[in-house]
Amino acid sequence: MAALISPITRQIAKGHREPQTLSDVRLEDVQDCLVFDRHGVSLPFKNLYQHGKSVIIFVRNFLCYTCKEYVEDLSKIPEDVLKFQDAGIRLVVIGQSLHRHIEAFCSLTGYPYEMYVDPDRYIYQKLGMRREETFTDSAQPSPHVKSGVFAGQMKSIWRAMTGPIFDFQGDLHQQGGAIITGPGAQVLFCHFDTNRLDHMPINWLLQLAGVQQTLDFSRPKIIHV
Repeated sequence: MAALISPITRQIAKGHREPQTLSDVRLEDVQDCLVFDRHGVSLPFKNLYQHGKSVIIFVRNFLCYTCKEYVEDLSKIPEDVLKFQDAGIRLVVIGQSLHRHIEAFCSLTGYPYEMYVDPDRYIYQKLGMRREETFTDSAQPSPHVKSGVFAGQMKSIWRAMTGPIFDFQGDLHQQGGAIITGPGAQVLFCHFDTNRLDHMPINWLLQLAGVQQTLDFSRPKIIHV
């Protein structure tokens, strides 16, 4: 069991990055931006957090092997872990592809919770998420990525070539991030990825959201080819 952790008020800095204060992340600026579900139905972004606490994870693109493997681990979170509190925690993944790719990506990863897309990247851009990659020696890669770089990229290319609709399913240079917020527009925690491996560990996000249970996401050691 993990103890409750007080909300972090600054983004974690890795390498030579300057931490970002939460006051820089204004959900009021994006609350009316539209996101789309798997059927192409739109709703305002604020609907995802205004009535309760939400963990909102922005991914790069649906062909990215690191995003696929991260979402595969998100899919392993038991529903009762998210609903142990009276109000519960809402888990949301947002991509930046067209909505027609959501169904296939959920099927591929086994992800059972909410997923939407921001195909024009309005929310990504207005919140200040990066559109380039920065790698540092001190940064720790995502513990949820199992594939090495070469093998992972080959898997991504193969999925692109064998998919029913060939497109890149989002901007290949766009980075993602994670936000904990709600109820309302108060941001309790944020992290903007510096590169494709810079995901926040899922257990950390859950604990910051108030979950006291630690889940096992252990994987074999990654061999980078």
